[in-house]
Amino acid sequence: MANLAFVEGWVNVRPLIGITCGYDADEHQFRLNSPYQLAVEAAGGLPVLIGVSAELAPELLTRLDGIVFTGGADLDPALYGAEPAVGLGGVSPKRDAFEITLAREAYRIGLPTLGICRGCQLLAAAGGGTLYQDLPSERPGSIKHFQSSPRNHQSHAASVVAGTRLADVIGQREIRVNSFHHQAVRDLPAGSVLAATAPDGVVEAFEDPRHPHWLAIQWHPEGFWREDAAALALFHSLVEASARRAVSV
Repeated sequence: MANLAFVEGWVNVRPLIGITCGYDADEHQFRLNSPYQLAVEAAGGLPVLIGVSAELAPELLTRLDGIVFTGGADLDPALYGAEPAVGLGGVSPKRDAFEITLAREAYRIGLPTLGICRGCQLLAAAGGGTLYQDLPSERPGSIKHFQSSPRNHQSHAASVVAGTRLADVIGQREIRVNSFHHQAVRDLPAGSVLAATAPDGVVEAFEDPRHPHWLAIQWHPEGFWREDAAALALFHSLVEASARRAVSV
C-alpha cells in the first residue's frame, strides 16, 4: 500500500477511487481492462468500477474520493462542437453522456481526477477543448500513435514541461510511453496548461493548475506500472490527493 502517513488525520483507510468502464450497447455489458484496477490497488487506493448512469453522476461523486477516466471508444465530435470527419471510429453515446456529466461535476467539486487516453480527450472536451478526430488524416506526418507492440512496450518518447504537476509527480523531463490512440487533444480547455508532448508535437498530457488534482495523460500507464516507477507514480499521486480530500471533507 502507498505510504500515506503524511496525510494529516490518515487512519490507514484506502481512499475510494472510481474507475469508469466501457459500455457495449449491443451486449449490454460494462467492460474494463483489469490493469486499471490493479494499478489503483498497488498505489494504495480502493477501486470501485463505475457503470453508466448520467442522472446519478452528481450523487455518485459525493461517495468517491477520486476518479479515473479510462480508455475506450472515440468521443462523439458533437461534444466539442464538431461534425463527424473521415476517420472517426465508433462512438458510445450513452457512455459519452454519462462521462461528460461526471467530468464536469468532478471538476466543479474539486474531486482528484486522472484521465487516461480516451479519458484525457474527455477531460479536454468537458472543459471546452477540441480534438483531432483522426491523427493520420488530420495531421499527416505524425509519428505512429497506435502501436502494434504489447501494451507494456513504451513505443515513443514524450517531453514533460518543466514546472508542471506532471513533472513534479514523475520527476523526469523525458519519458517513454506506450500509445494506443488515433484521436488526440487539438485545443486545450481555457485555463489548462500543456504538460507533455510527443516528438511530433501532439499533446501527451495537460493539467489544470486551478484544480486540486486534474491531470490528463494520453498514454496508458496501467499497461506498464510494474516495470516503470514513473507510471506507478501517476496512480500514487491520484491516491494521495484523494486521501487528502477524504480527511478534509
